[in-house]
Amino acid sequence: MSAGIVTQTTARRALQRKVDDLVLQLKGLVHVRALLETRGVAPDELAKYTDAIDRVRDELARVAHAQARALEAA
Repeated sequence: MSAGIVTQTTARRALQRKVDDLVLQLKGLVHVRALLETRGVAPDELAKYTDAIDRVRDELARVAHAQARALEAA
């Protein structure tokens, strides 16, 4: 197995781990926001979670796109 293949495989695994981590983070933020909503937390506090959710979604989209490009190159 060549060094290039090992490096590509390692990079793909790293991207997949990043996607998995971001999905988990996103799910957590969504669940916490929903829980806080049911408890009547102030709208400005909920907005913080909404902003964090948007940032994680954007990052997830960026990483997923990079992962797709890496798979196409393989």
